[in-house]
Amino acid sequence: MSNSTESSIPSLSQQRRSARELNRLAKRQAVLSTAAQMFNERGFHATSLDDVAARLGVSKPTLYYYVKSKDQILLECVQQGLEMTLEGIEVSRRAGGSALDQLEACMRVYARIVTMDFGMCLIRVGDEQLPPDSRKALRRMKAQIDLAFRRLVEAGVQQGLLAPCDPKMVAFMIGGALSWIGRWYDRGGAYDPDEIAD
Repeated sequence: MSNSTESSIPSLSQQRRSARELNRLAKRQAVLSTAAQMFNERGFHATSLDDVAARLGVSKPTLYYYVKSKDQILLECVQQGLEMTLEGIEVSRRAGGSALDQLEACMRVYARIVTMDFGMCLIRVGDEQLPPDSRKALRRMKAQIDLAFRRLVEAGVQQGLLAPCDPKMVAFMIGGALSWIGRWYDRGGAYDPDEIAD
């Protein structure tokens, strides 16, 4: 075997380190997911780190190995919800079709995400609990979602697929209607997210 081939094979210690890091990331994600569920169920202020630790069956000091504070957990939960939404919208837009096809696909994506734990956390808890710098960063991401809807509405009007309108107001209406799903949605209800979006 050549030296270049041998150097590309990770050593046993590198493999172990990599496995440990993957394990740590999975456990950290479990902390965030559990916290998002609890914030959605009880509210941010009514959920303590002790509550999250108890649900996970770990000690509170163990949580601090994965996260620094409850504020950091909220920031990361909301950020994951926003990132999922932006990625879903981008994938829907890249799939092509008319502006109306893309708008409908983006609406379905948004409806799906606000019924998931991180998306629901984004809607139910919001960013008002966060420090000003974090709040500003998240609001910039939210503005990207609004802008994506606005551009699709504008394109729909230009293509003659939507009636002439104020794209900004229509985007606000769409975003508001879809966001509200995250407040009342019940997984045991009669409709799934796609049916609601339709």
